[in-house]
Amino acid sequence: MLNPLWLRSFSVLVELGSFTRCAEQLDLTQAAVSQHIQKLEERLGPLLIRRPRQIELTPAGRVLLDYCKEVSAADLRLQNRLSALDELLGEVGLICPGSIGLMVFPLLLDLQQGNPGLVIRQRFAPDWEVLEAVLDNRFELGLTTIKPDDPRLSTHRFAEEPLELIVPAAEQVDSYDDLLRIGFIDHPDGRAMANRLLSRYYPDTPGISKLPCRGFINQIGLILEPVARGLGCTVLPRYARQAFSRPEAIKVIEGPVVVMDTLWLLHRSEWPLTARAERIIQQLRSHLQRI
Repeated sequence: MLNPLWLRSFSVLVELGSFTRCAEQLDLTQAAVSQHIQKLEERLGPLLIRRPRQIELTPAGRVLLDYCKEVSAADLRLQNRLSALDELLGEVGLICPGSIGLMVFPLLLDLQQGNPGLVIRQRFAPDWEVLEAVLDNRFELGLTTIKPDDPRLSTHRFAEEPLELIVPAAEQVDSYDDLLRIGFIDHPDGRAMANRLLSRYYPDTPGISKLPCRGFINQIGLILEPVARGLGCTVLPRYARQAFSRPEAIKVIEGPVVVMDTLWLLHRSEWPLTARAERIIQQLRSHLQRI
């Protein structure tokens, strides 16, 4: 059996791409990290190609990295099972889109602050990464805006997330022509969200395809900053807008219909949720029903 310390050094080294940073994170010397890699290579053959400022994995290195992920997932499952019946003790991982993530993050902090034995890991990610993370057992819970059909996943309708057309507070929007003048602030899901909303708000127009792009932001917490500064409009879920710290600088343009996205709760179907995960789901549902 491979030494778990060697595997840990290998995983962190690949993640950080630097022997120096790996040693610092693990509180080891560089010599110790190098020795761990050497021991692995004596057993498995060459794992790394060392280049200036870059580390490249050999085919054997890629296989070992997959093995490290499997070991880590198995260790997490063991910890979860050992404390599965205690709803106030242990770790829960939640991976979700940024908009709903911004909304529930303060609630998760409240839960953890009130229950010191509870450890909550939250990650913001697009739908495809959420699916992969839950399937790989890296996160117990996931939220997505698409309903997967993978039989390994248990899927439940979790919440409705209204989309909103958001413009600078000083702008007057009476027609699609006003959006052409204002321009669009894009983001990773921006065009898809805008297509869904604009096709319902302005059905006889070209939609997002003709709006001039005034900028692109890939950080959910910053997308509304250029809108607040008058640089363009955007389309976001309501939860992201409600989490913005300067609501007086933006405004929502109401349309003829409400455009909804459905959020789906995912977890592996092969085993039941831990008691602490069930508790968190209950708290989140209750919170969302009140807003």
